[in-house]
Amino acid sequence: MSAYAFESAERIICIYTKDGIDYLASLDTESKSLTPLDVPYTSIGSIQAAPGKALLRGASPTQAGSLVLLDLATGQQTVLKRANAIEVDPGYLSKPQSVEFPTTGGLTAHGIFYSPQNQDYAAPEGKKPPLLVLSHGGPTGATSSALSLGIQYWTSRGFAVLDVNYGGSTGYGRAYRERLNGQWGIVDVDDCANGARYLADQGLVDPARLAIRGGSAGGYTTLCALTFRDVFHAGASHFGVSDLEGLATDTHKFESRYLDRLVGPYPERRDLYAARSPVHHIAQLNCPVIFFQGLEDKVVPPSQAETMVGALRMKGIPVAYLPFEGEQHGFRRAENIKRTLDAELYFYGRIFGFELAEPVEPVEIENL
Repeated sequence: MSAYAFESAERIICIYTKDGIDYLASLDTESKSLTPLDVPYTSIGSIQAAPGKALLRGASPTQAGSLVLLDLATGQQTVLKRANAIEVDPGYLSKPQSVEFPTTGGLTAHGIFYSPQNQDYAAPEGKKPPLLVLSHGGPTGATSSALSLGIQYWTSRGFAVLDVNYGGSTGYGRAYRERLNGQWGIVDVDDCANGARYLADQGLVDPARLAIRGGSAGGYTTLCALTFRDVFHAGASHFGVSDLEGLATDTHKFESRYLDRLVGPYPERRDLYAARSPVHHIAQLNCPVIFFQGLEDKVVPPSQAETMVGALRMKGIPVAYLPFEGEQHGFRRAENIKRTLDAELYFYGRIFGFELAEPVEPVEIENL
């Protein structure tokens, strides 16, 4: 049970998660029986309840997040507010599929897989799609099956996408959540790499065109995967962490001791911070990377990206760097968000050797 609210002394309205999908249910406090409630949402949160009704945030693979009032007696649902009013023809939407795959130590990891989907185009016969692995931020959060226009951007342009809920993610039980304790930069990286291998072994994606992307903490996982594993052929870091020690010493107070649990106590285990920081192991990074960075970022300062860019430049590895004036940690301006998506697509097109169906502004790629 991930969240709950008392509707009355006899009934609790709750949310439970199974295989990355959220379900709404009614729990009888006397009989302890759980009765699912029929709602069309697969990502549910922020639940509040009162006699005879419940208020919740709901989203699905085809519908953006909405604030919904549910009549518990009739099941009638009233949408009070939508996150956005965008309507997308289902012919352009890839449907998420929960997947599980073997990972390090004989364990199982989880993710959500999206195959390419665009009703106006078909891939050449026998051609497998490139794969883009997403490493979510947090890092102890989770991705969901809710409609993501960012993911659909990629699937509508011929990419398969694996959104990984690596060990440490919520929604799969306490033991799964605790896998990341002391293991950030190892467990998450293994799960992303093993997820890509699994899909390639299943014949669902092109094993020669595997890429990984992530932002902030997800950018750290991305840079670790590109540096410490020999699986991916390209990647994109969006204001990603390359130096854990810098993060430990410069981060805001709210997360000041967060890394003690994920990595180890600092400065006592400074050795772990160095060992797991891509910036100290650039000699092992030998594939193309594009970096996106806000120049006013106080959480992950530009120097973390610029050091990596400079080292790849000197090594002769294809690299691109797009800094953005006025942006902080997580881009806010619509024109910059669009530019990063188009620039990343252009980058993969040049690296993997495919033509874009629509023109985008070129990106300078050094050493290509």
